[in-house]
Amino acid sequence: MRRGTINTILRGGLLLAAALIIVEPGQAEDSKDLYLKIAPLEQYLMPDRNTEVTLARSAAPDSISRDAEILVLGRHGYETAVKGKNGFVCLVERSWMSPFDDPEFLNPDQRLPLCLNPPAVQTHLPFTLKATELALAGMSKTEMFNTLKAAFEAKELPLPAPGSMCYMMSKQQYFGRKYRNADPHLMFWFPQVENMSWGGGLPGSPIFVHQDSPDPITTFVISVGQWSDGTAAQ
Repeated sequence: MRRGTINTILRGGLLLAAALIIVEPGQAEDSKDLYLKIAPLEQYLMPDRNTEVTLARSAAPDSISRDAEILVLGRHGYETAVKGKNGFVCLVERSWMSPFDDPEFLNPDQRLPLCLNPPAVQTHLPFTLKATELALAGMSKTEMFNTLKAAFEAKELPLPAPGSMCYMMSKQQYFGRKYRNADPHLMFWFPQVENMSWGGGLPGSPIFVHQDSPDPITTFVISVGQWSDGTAAQ
């Protein structure tokens, strides 16, 4: 069941994630009006900095995350909480990195831990930081979408460097009330070109492929069989 549910949230999004769909009656309609702009900032912040560091590290196996740089969200954006040694960066993204068509976009409950490898640090992290800047400035999701799209078109935001990928293997990842938790998975980013395919999205393929605005990026998502702590994903 879990592998089948990965496609639902991945079909429309900025940040690609897998999740169980649990929709309360009337929830979709209500959610459309709840998250048009950012909520009070305190709702997105984690009060305990060490808890956020631990959650960020949980995105990848300890062999990767223990020497990674760790970013935490502060009142003015992401801040370095732990200096790294291996070139990886782990952080907990918030809901402004969810799909723009997610009815819970800007939902302050979402916590999205991921660990970026060195090429992704150079090219995906600027995207995260820019989206965070726009969200904290109070932009609506429509304004964010248009601003990010323009930034890619003007080459103010970089396309993925060769080998860009990230780990999203945390048991604690949470995509909001609609999507809840997700399968552990890996994501691989490439500049968007026509006819790029690893067989993603075809019947029986374990790979999902996504191409959509505002980012001119092709993303391949592969579910994995275990969480970052080594326990099996059921």
